[in-house]
Amino acid sequence: MVIGVPKEIKEEEYRVSLVPAGAEMLTSSGHRVIVQASAGEGCGISDVEYRRAGAKILHSAMEVFQRADMIVKVKEPLPREFPFLKPGQILFTFLHLAPNPRLTRLLIKQKITAIAYETIQVADGSLPLLAPMSEVAGRMAIQAGAFYLHKDQGGRGILLGGISGVGHGRVIIIGGGTAGTCAAKVATGLGAEVTVLDVNINRLAYLEDIFMGKVETIMSNIHNIREAVLSADLLVGAVLIPGERAPRLVSEELVSKMKKGSVIVDVSVDQGGCVETIRPTTHRKPVYPLHGVIHYGVANMPGAVSRTSTFGLTNVTFPYTLALANRGVPGALKEDSALARGVNIFKGFVTHPGVAQAMGFPHEPLENLI
Repeated sequence: MVIGVPKEIKEEEYRVSLVPAGAEMLTSSGHRVIVQASAGEGCGISDVEYRRAGAKILHSAMEVFQRADMIVKVKEPLPREFPFLKPGQILFTFLHLAPNPRLTRLLIKQKITAIAYETIQVADGSLPLLAPMSEVAGRMAIQAGAFYLHKDQGGRGILLGGISGVGHGRVIIIGGGTAGTCAAKVATGLGAEVTVLDVNINRLAYLEDIFMGKVETIMSNIHNIREAVLSADLLVGAVLIPGERAPRLVSEELVSKMKKGSVIVDVSVDQGGCVETIRPTTHRKPVYPLHGVIHYGVANMPGAVSRTSTFGLTNVTFPYTLALANRGVPGALKEDSALARGVNIFKGFVTHPGVAQAMGFPHEPLENLI
């Protein structure tokens, strides 16, 4: 199989989808790896390192897409990459299709086998390919929020950890999954008062246990969200339903009543966001004010710490890349139910129920098509 690695073109996206060690393992297994020139520069990996690993360097994205049987990326294809996708190709990347009907329709039309990192799900319900990037985003959410609480950045002038004799900053985290948990770890480490809301009582019990009472846990419902949000200096949205659009849990009306100079960081923005007033931003222009509240909506937060993120991501994606290359799509999907759950589109049909529901498209179970 020919595996193609194009350079990411999303604004300020410095990660790469395959490291030289992975390229070496693929080539030693009899596959060909083609990498676009300077694809790894943003995380400190040179073309020379890829060549040493047996990969061939090509200069244009179009060449990589046109020659590859499988494209391995970090972020979803952007419109200028759409013409490069060829019918029947395998696309393995973060897709986040629920808020992206244009890309969804193209993948259906081209009969792309579209496998999304974020919907690969093991039997216990965990999302192994999303986990390391959720860790990064959760930790970064507090760092970013703490910075924008500075008065010179438009914030309330709050130090999250407070000082002796002065109250600490209040952090509200909606969602107790990997991102929310990592956000809570950093926030408590800084000395903030932290509350986590979630709908899963077992998850809340787990958080109570690991934080040993340092984090307040509250059942997520309309009343509790309202009370918590109004008390927040920093609000972190960390809600995820695999494959689906993030539920809107914080209304614009509620945002308008938040403390002036408070900060919202919505980690779920790449799935549409759980705060009604959030919209995607970039690392270059990460924030905007609305109703006196600073909104941070960077949709590829881990891209800023590209080397850490690249190696963390490829640690978990590569075994699936190798399985697809070695066994082919039908063989790999039949042998691994977690990978099968990652398939969003196959043979021109939407196979992931969450994506189908979000789009209003018909759902065709994958088992009917293999």
